[in-house]
Amino acid sequence: MKCLIVYCSSHGTTEKAVRFLSEGLEGKVFAVDLKRDKEKFDLANFDTVIIGGSIHAGNIQRKIKQFIKNNLDTLLEKDVGLFLCCMHDGESAIEQFNNAFPQELRKNSAAMGLFGGEFLLSEMNFLEKQIVKKVSGATIDQSNLDYEAIKEFASKLNHIKSVV
Repeated sequence: MKCLIVYCSSHGTTEKAVRFLSEGLEGKVFAVDLKRDKEKFDLANFDTVIIGGSIHAGNIQRKIKQFIKNNLDTLLEKDVGLFLCCMHDGESAIEQFNNAFPQELRKNSAAMGLFGGEFLLSEMNFLEKQIVKKVSGATIDQSNLDYEAIKEFASKLNHIKSVV
């Protein structure tokens, strides 16, 4: 089985989650950061497609939304996993997840995950720092990346692949 992980990482948190996720997935895994990587790929070459990003100013990255919009029909024919890195939890995190991914894709997904997040003020520009400080009160780097949630997500996808 071949798996594609398509993601965007602004400050490295989503990339960190993708690296950990990749280690937990069975088979060949190919990861592409839509923000940085210029590699071309054909969705037809993959059995499973995982899509993930993070929340900035209340929204997932534009490149993730565009990727989903451009490939929705093909994605609906694949085993799909969706994940989100965000600092919120509970109902607020679920609301952000639902706003990040279209309902049609969520309903068709084999796995969905909320992986927690990080405020890496040391990686942010001045404006980003000011926004994070105002919204969250954070003044130093904070991490609540949920490695257990990432393991569970990988396990769900591995189980689906082994059933087929």
